[in-house]
Amino acid sequence: MPDDTVELEARLEEAESFEPPESFVEQANVSDEGIYDEFEENWPECWERAADLLDWDEEYDTVLDDGDAPFYEWFTDGSLNASANCLDRHLDERGDEAAIEWIGELGETRTYTYEELHREVNECAAALRELGVGEDDVVTMYMPMVPELPVAMLACARIGAPHSVVFAGFSADALATRMESAESEYLITCDGYYRRGDPLHHKEKADEGLSQVDHDVAGVVVVDRLGDEYDHPMDNGEHDYGDLVAEQEGATVDPVERDAEDMLFLMYTSGTTGEPKGVKHTTAGYLSYVAWTSRAVLDVKPDDTYWCSADIGWITGHSYIVYGPLALGTTSVMYEGTPDYPEKDRLWEIVDEYDVDIFYTAPTAIRAFMKWGSEYPEQHDLSSLRLLGTVGEPINPRAWKWYYKHIGGEDCPIVDTWWQTETGGMMVTTLPGINTMKPGSAGPPLPGVDAKVVDTAGEEVGAGRAGYLTIQKPWPGMLRTVYKNDDRYISEYWAEYSDPDADEWVYFPEDGAKLDEDGYITVLGRVDDVLNVSGHRLGTMEIESAIVGVEGVAEAAVVGGDHEVKGEAVYAYVITEEGSDGDDEMRDRIVAGVEDAIGPIARPEEVVFTPELPKTRSGKIMRRLLEDIANEDELGDTSTLRNPDVVEDIQRKVQGD
Repeated sequence: MPDDTVELEARLEEAESFEPPESFVEQANVSDEGIYDEFEENWPECWERAADLLDWDEEYDTVLDDGDAPFYEWFTDGSLNASANCLDRHLDERGDEAAIEWIGELGETRTYTYEELHREVNECAAALRELGVGEDDVVTMYMPMVPELPVAMLACARIGAPHSVVFAGFSADALATRMESAESEYLITCDGYYRRGDPLHHKEKADEGLSQVDHDVAGVVVVDRLGDEYDHPMDNGEHDYGDLVAEQEGATVDPVERDAEDMLFLMYTSGTTGEPKGVKHTTAGYLSYVAWTSRAVLDVKPDDTYWCSADIGWITGHSYIVYGPLALGTTSVMYEGTPDYPEKDRLWEIVDEYDVDIFYTAPTAIRAFMKWGSEYPEQHDLSSLRLLGTVGEPINPRAWKWYYKHIGGEDCPIVDTWWQTETGGMMVTTLPGINTMKPGSAGPPLPGVDAKVVDTAGEEVGAGRAGYLTIQKPWPGMLRTVYKNDDRYISEYWAEYSDPDADEWVYFPEDGAKLDEDGYITVLGRVDDVLNVSGHRLGTMEIESAIVGVEGVAEAAVVGGDHEVKGEAVYAYVITEEGSDGDDEMRDRIVAGVEDAIGPIARPEEVVFTPELPKTRSGKIMRRLLEDIANEDELGDTSTLRNPDVVEDIQRKVQGD
């Protein structure tokens, strides 16, 4: 390696902050740092600028109605339609431009212009009405990444029927539970889809789930994805999507005028009781917030080709594949497949071929890219990229810098975004046209978002101290309640730090965080992802970040194991990069790295090298199973894992069985 390259590598590794390139700032949608003061001085009316990104049927009277806090209402007495805002209003200027570029697992492609998407959404809306779907009926969707999913979502929004999307990787039981909770009488699903070239028969799961639903199901629509690969039965009450839409060829459906607070969709997420929570998002607040954050944080412009690599079955896909980008009239890329099929350069091939301007992905994926090596992105021209983003979990500084260098060419700002299903959109992140970037730190709260890090008594902590992330004021994209369970809404999100008697309401997302001297927030992970080692509370994310900062480490997961002296001890499960050995020398460097970064109290009791970590189909590490192994407990359920065999392999390494 030439000396100047070595020197550049060293400077990048040591750097603690990065400025956005001047060329980016000059073209950024938001580049005036006075926006923070404007929002603070003019809150909540400042959120009118989000509402102004939408077309209204009836203008709203009040920005925020907090008379029944924490059941806040936004843009009250206004009315609009989400489908019209994502489609109809773009037809004159963007009708012939691509709205969705879909790339299938097997390499098939489909381009939907705004005119074509508008046509199919209308035909689908007409078909759903013909089936009996009416305003406020909840329509469940159990579908993979096929274009018919956003079509169906926008069709439901058009006729005023809230949708409830269930991630295709979830089990039949999960589908049944969600349909029962939502009292949903309609299901849109598909025969199957492809993973790594192999067909998966999805309708079998859908049928099993439907068999567990107690109430009558009035209609089931099945999208044909596999063609002749899977000859699936169509029972009574089941309809082929293609046939239904063909019967409505040329049909138009006037968008139903929806009240600002009418429900747009339900999304179920896990809860502390184990029962999924139906997070309720409404039309105006949610749509204005995702449009505003797409524009301000992701710098989305109508002429962009924008790609969020999430699945629409999660909130990230709702907000930043469908509603946010389409509300702004841009081109949104949808990819059905995995990052490493048929080769490990698949994503970069797509960026190159479609001249992608903005790429938004998860740290889990970036760590995989690191492990595979930089030779894969180097095979492609990534110079079209203008902005990079991360979502879903905190990103450690080493992965951030790899992303910055090897994908962004050290010329793309990175927005490291913290938010949740419940928040609807981004809450803590840098504005790429304004803020300095600090690898590992999400950034300051967005303008208008009052986020504070507090101690157990609710008092703000000083710079450098860990505490609990809270949101002190409402925001337009927030959930309105837990569906049909207002008491749970309050107990899950507002009980910890609020004072109802004083009418002071504080939202607690159950994440730990740390604040620095510049007001930047580093999210340390879920509160339950905290170890108590000899009375010291240690965030697993912080320890994992230190481990992944060691040269040769690709990924790490940290859990607590019972210890008779310390209470809990640190168990680290580590994947090394290709070409690096999981040997004693590496183990010593990992221990030293943790001690240097955090202190001897965080020293791992065990470092276990493994080629894989147990992950769900959505890519989340199932730490619960790693805890079972550390504590020599009976292993819990592994049925939701995409790689269940790895659990027994790790168990043998740790327990010597």
